[in-house]
Amino acid sequence: MTRKLIADRMATLGTENAFKIGMDIRRCEEAGKSVIKLNLGEPDFNSADAINRVAKQEIDNGNSHYCDPAGLLPFRKVIARQLGRTRGIETDPERVVVTTGGKPPISFTMMTYVNPGDEVVYPSPGYPIYESWVTFTGAVPRPIHLKEEKGFRFTADEIEALVSEKTKVIIINSPSNPTGGVLTKQDLNDISDVIKSKCPQDVRVYSDEVYEEILFDGSKHYSIASVDGMAERTILVSGHSKTYAMTGWRLGYALLPTLEEAEIFKHLNINIISCTPPFIQMAGMEALTSPELPPIIKNMGEAFEERRNVVVKMLNDIDGVTCAMPRGAFYVFPNIGPVCERLGIVDDHEKLEEKHKNELCPSAMFQMFLLYEHGVATMDRNSFGSIGAEGQHFLRLSTATDMDSLKEGVRRLEAASGDTDGWKKFFESGILFQ
Repeated sequence: MTRKLIADRMATLGTENAFKIGMDIRRCEEAGKSVIKLNLGEPDFNSADAINRVAKQEIDNGNSHYCDPAGLLPFRKVIARQLGRTRGIETDPERVVVTTGGKPPISFTMMTYVNPGDEVVYPSPGYPIYESWVTFTGAVPRPIHLKEEKGFRFTADEIEALVSEKTKVIIINSPSNPTGGVLTKQDLNDISDVIKSKCPQDVRVYSDEVYEEILFDGSKHYSIASVDGMAERTILVSGHSKTYAMTGWRLGYALLPTLEEAEIFKHLNINIISCTPPFIQMAGMEALTSPELPPIIKNMGEAFEERRNVVVKMLNDIDGVTCAMPRGAFYVFPNIGPVCERLGIVDDHEKLEEKHKNELCPSAMFQMFLLYEHGVATMDRNSFGSIGAEGQHFLRLSTATDMDSLKEGVRRLEAASGDTDGWKKFFESGILFQ
């Protein structure tokens, strides 16, 4: 009997193309091209001195050994107090589990609650790891297709149309990656009414609040866990990567509805990572408690808002591009449909062999053209959920870089949007299929 080397399930595991595109960027740079990198969602700020000092002190003091797999209790107490204060809910540090970044709770949630055939409702475009883990666990994906004209918010009616007796998890992300859409307090109240009336008590809401501090135009962050009757249904997730510019530190956490569920997340930690490094947790506690951090966070947010204002205006001034005004996070999500039509990309996509047609979409084709010929790295629409996304032509640009680079990047995008001859030569070169 001949067996496959690789397990069948691996064919269903997706990826995060913001990292995957690094190979293409490297090729361009090795060929001598200057690339403006607007692909990664990573603040262009360093972690604050107060945070760094604590980590160094903890290492020097020998705090580099195994610790509680659920997280250091003093840190979990601080997290519980902060969540209780900001969400107005009862918390218990024993229901908090610390993880290596904000990604593990996604996989933990799918493994804990979802059996093959169960349905998971999630936003699309949305963080790509949602759809990746939905398909990997054999769940049935039920994407909420977010609309540009609604500011990429979704409504209670859209949730109601997707939930069924097979629904097990509903994912909410506000502020949103990749769109910057923000759900209002009324949105969350209405969505909660649907969940409480249509879903049994064992349906869990996964509330991804990682961008909670990055809001614009005076907006406030609201959590669905704050709505009456929802805390006991909600897995509330946040972390330090975005708010505190600690992406490489890998520090996140989840507040679980019950002690039993927290214990399962703890056991998953034991099976996968053992524990989150204790000196990183102590630095994370400093981030939540130090008086030095609030003004730093405020300054970062103001910088992101200023960049958003400039970039959105520049994008909307490009013929064939429209861009909704994001209310949070540090991304813009322009619609490039007319550009793809004008350059002939949509027609060229239709002519592709079935294999390539399934692997590529028009916005991904423009994304590669923009990178290889005009030196700008962005992300295409299908990088944020491809199921049912046919005919949607968008790019994500991260504004987490300096203003000069952003302006130059948009200028290059504008040049690419009118470069019909350049597209034809690029398409015929075969780079797309390497």
